[in-house]
Amino acid sequence: MNASCPEGPVCYPVSVKGVIVRAGRVLLLRNERNEWELPGGRLEAGETPAQCVVREIGEETGWRVLAGPLLDAWVYDIATVKRQVFIVTYGCVLPSDDVPEPVVSGEHQEARDFAEEEVPYLDMPQGYKASVASWFSMLPRRG
Repeated sequence: MNASCPEGPVCYPVSVKGVIVRAGRVLLLRNERNEWELPGGRLEAGETPAQCVVREIGEETGWRVLAGPLLDAWVYDIATVKRQVFIVTYGCVLPSDDVPEPVVSGEHQEARDFAEEEVPYLDMPQGYKASVASWFSMLPRRG
């Protein structure tokens, strides 16, 4: 159940996620619910959403990224745990093509990259799928 703010309205935790494409494939992490998700996490006091996504991606994958454009914002209703989270997604850029394989933090079971055409068939929230599609549509096509 959602916590209520002292003033009365419902409050949602904020999670900032990043879409990272490397060599034409998007990085996704498998969580404890066995769903694929974007790397990122909870916004901390005093940081901007862009700072949050950079910090969280570094913590979860070991990658240093640059936050690009805001892609989307939506409320994710996690039915299995009866909780709602306000999700903000950014397109993120790796500063070079020469990056090591991502590290898998203790928060996730697996890190894998997927081709754009695989994403619609994955077990992951539709909002994440829409953000991935949006970021792919903004990237220059390599031929």
